[in-house]
Amino acid sequence: MEIRSTIKESIELKTKILQDEHLMEAIHQSYQLAVHALKSGSRVFWCGNGGSAADAQHLSSELSGRFYLDRTPLNSEALHVNSSYLTAVANDYGYEAVYARAIAAKSNAGDILICLSTSGKSKNILRAIEQAVAIGLKIICLTGEAGIDSETNPDVLIKVPSKDTPRIQEAHMLIGHIICEQIEKDMFSK
Repeated sequence: MEIRSTIKESIELKTKILQDEHLMEAIHQSYQLAVHALKSGSRVFWCGNGGSAADAQHLSSELSGRFYLDRTPLNSEALHVNSSYLTAVANDYGYEAVYARAIAAKSNAGDILICLSTSGKSKNILRAIEQAVAIGLKIICLTGEAGIDSETNPDVLIKVPSKDTPRIQEAHMLIGHIICEQIEKDMFSK
């Protein structure tokens, strides 16, 4: 049955992640960077395309709203949620510029940029990373096994060991939820 096969593939990928000490350390580093930034008054920005944009928005809201705890909201924003901005910049400068210009407008050194890209090749994501580096943001990238271009050097790279877009996105949500949960625990648990 195809349904069982799909569920099995998802479980197998998550088992691979669980058994990969490098990935476990990268997830740990990610939430630690975010906690440090948030405790010092900095912000967390998220970006992605398509399903990854939806996931970025979802994960951002876990911080700015709440996850498990009724607590102070955290300064977290998905960069694509202003459709007038997004369409104007895409029209005037090209879609490659939408996230880089948002980073230039909104961010400061010490902020965090979390990029979700199954391919790691999206031009608008790569330009956002370049802009973030220029300003002094810490950068966390979640990709598929192809990773990102070798000249791009994020602070943390979480490469999900798969080429299958839906399985990668499922893993990104799992990892994103873990990061959000750990941030909340670290900052608000008594």
